[in-house]
Amino acid sequence: MKSYLEFERDIQILEDELEKLKDPFDQEGISEVNTNKISELQNQVDIKLKNIYSNLTNWQITLISRHKSRPKAKFFIENLFTDFINLSGDRKFGEDKSVIAGFATFEEKSVLVIGQEKGNDLDTSISRNFGMMKPEGYRKCTRLMKLADKFNIPVISFIDTPGAYPGVGAEKRGQAEAIASSIACCMSLRIPTISIIIGEGGSGGAIALSSSNKIIMLENSVYSVISPEGCASILWRDPSKSEEAAKAMKLSAKELLNHGIIDEVIPEPLGGAHRNKDEVIARVKNSLIRNLGEFKNFKREEIYNHRKNKFLKIGRDRGFVKTSQLKDSLSTKENPTVLIVKFLHKNKFVIGIALFFVLSLFYLF
Repeated sequence: MKSYLEFERDIQILEDELEKLKDPFDQEGISEVNTNKISELQNQVDIKLKNIYSNLTNWQITLISRHKSRPKAKFFIENLFTDFINLSGDRKFGEDKSVIAGFATFEEKSVLVIGQEKGNDLDTSISRNFGMMKPEGYRKCTRLMKLADKFNIPVISFIDTPGAYPGVGAEKRGQAEAIASSIACCMSLRIPTISIIIGEGGSGGAIALSSSNKIIMLENSVYSVISPEGCASILWRDPSKSEEAAKAMKLSAKELLNHGIIDEVIPEPLGGAHRNKDEVIARVKNSLIRNLGEFKNFKREEIYNHRKNKFLKIGRDRGFVKTSQLKDSLSTKENPTVLIVKFLHKNKFVIGIALFFVLSLFYLF
């Protein structure tokens, strides 16, 4: 049974009517008249979808990114990779079922795959903790990323989480430290890393696994430091202002691409990724092949520098130093006083001798 969002009510009415006309048990077969009605209704549905999905607000995009029928990480892993071996445990506490991680084959090459999994129904969602990872999940990913780095294996991660789990137990086990360590690990790797945001990319829970050489988003996914509801609760103490918060946060794929936060947007089928999952799989596969190919001839240190410079450049065009002025080191302009002090410190021996001669001449004459 199809699931519809609040702003899709008109589409729901049309498609319900369409299903009745297509039902072979409703009448004696499908007459020519019904065929014409079906064609007409289908055109109306397509027009409605095009009108609605070409003018989505950020809040509507957020709702689409959370759609329960949207393809999840497990679906992408099963349909994009072969020989997948699921690995468990952080070797410190236990297993976190909200993240699927393991080695697999993609286009006849080994890759490490990490996927934040929300689940497809109530039972699996509870089992997966709705995609909210705990410290042991991040530590498992860190362990596997270091292993991949050791054997020069690229990392592909699928991001889909409202945020890291905020429970007392998770905090006691070092949630903040686990997230920080995961980010540090991502940034230190000398192998290609690609992150694809397939639904919600929420808070540090998403950033922990998406500090990558390439950050790619599906068209109707979101990526932000906090959920719109959380932002509204903090700023206005009113969760009903979530729509206003979503607009201000610039969390859509197109806006983030314009600001240089992400590297690519993968278009979705009309009506969202859940309406044609096979098409989404094909587009994601092509994107992965293309982006992994970019690093084919890169040396390990070049891959590391690519990632470092990518993040250091974010926001530079709107700051004091323009990107065109930056060199490979991306060092910022220093205060003149600091430069003078550094010069004196570096040349203190020569300056000392010069002062000695000056004082000697002054004493003699």
